[in-house]
Amino acid sequence: MNAIRREWRALACAMQFLTRIPLATQTLFDNKDYANSLAWYPVIGLILGGLVWLSGVALTELSSASLAAALLLAVWVLLTGALHLDGVADVADAWVGGFGDREKTFQILKDPRSGPIAVVVLVLVLLVKWAALEVLLGSDQWSIIWLIPLLARGAMPYVFWRLDYASSSGLGSALVAGLSRQRVLISLLFVVVIVMLSLASQLDILLLFVVVSVPIYLWWKRASYQKLGGFNGDCAGALVEFLELGLLLGLAIYTGSSL
Repeated sequence: MNAIRREWRALACAMQFLTRIPLATQTLFDNKDYANSLAWYPVIGLILGGLVWLSGVALTELSSASLAAALLLAVWVLLTGALHLDGVADVADAWVGGFGDREKTFQILKDPRSGPIAVVVLVLVLLVKWAALEVLLGSDQWSIIWLIPLLARGAMPYVFWRLDYASSSGLGSALVAGLSRQRVLISLLFVVVIVMLSLASQLDILLLFVVVSVPIYLWWKRASYQKLGGFNGDCAGALVEFLELGLLLGLAIYTGSSL
C-alpha cells in the first residue's frame, strides 16, 4: 500500500508540475516526490498527447484549417501552462546574451524579464508549430500526433540520468539527487515499447522521428555544455519544445510531400 501511495504521489507531482490539469486534491510534495516523479514524465506526455489528439479531432469540424490549428495550439499551450516555452525564452536570452561567459549566462537565466531575442524566438516557435498543425490536422498522420508530446517528455529521464546538471539549486537538483537508475530505465523502456508498437507498421515515420530527434538532441547537448558546462531546468524545458517543434515540422513536411 505504501508503494502504491508513493507512486500515486509521484504521478500527481509530475502532473502538477508539467501541466495545468487540475487535481482532485492539492498536495504538498517533498524532494523525494519530485525525484520519483521523473519516471512518470513519459506518462504525462502520453496524457497530454491524448488530449491534444482529441482536441484536434473536435476542431477539424471547423471550416477554417488555420483557425483550427491556432485554437489547437492555444489548447496545447494552456494544458502545459507555457512551462517549456518559458524555458525557451530564458535559454534564448542567456545563450545569445551570455557571449560564452558562464557566470553571465547563469545571471541571465535567473532574470525573470524577457529580452527581444526571447520574444523573437518564441514567436518563431509558435508560428512554425501553428503552420505544422495546419498541415497535419485532418491528415492521415494525425492519428500519431499523440506520440510527439510523449517523445519530448520521454527524453527527460535520460537527460537527467546521463548528463551533468549545472546548477546546485532549483527543482532540477532535487531530481538529480534522488534519481533512481532502475526507475529511469523502466521509464525509457515504456517509451520504447509504446513507440515501437504504435509505429510497427509505419517504419518510415519511425525513421523520420529518429532522424529528426537525434540531431536536435546532439545540438542541444553541445550548446548546453558550451554555455553552461551542463544543463539546467530551463535547458531541459527548451529541449522539450525543440523536440516537439522538430517532430511536428518534420512530420508536416513529410505529410505535405506525400500529398
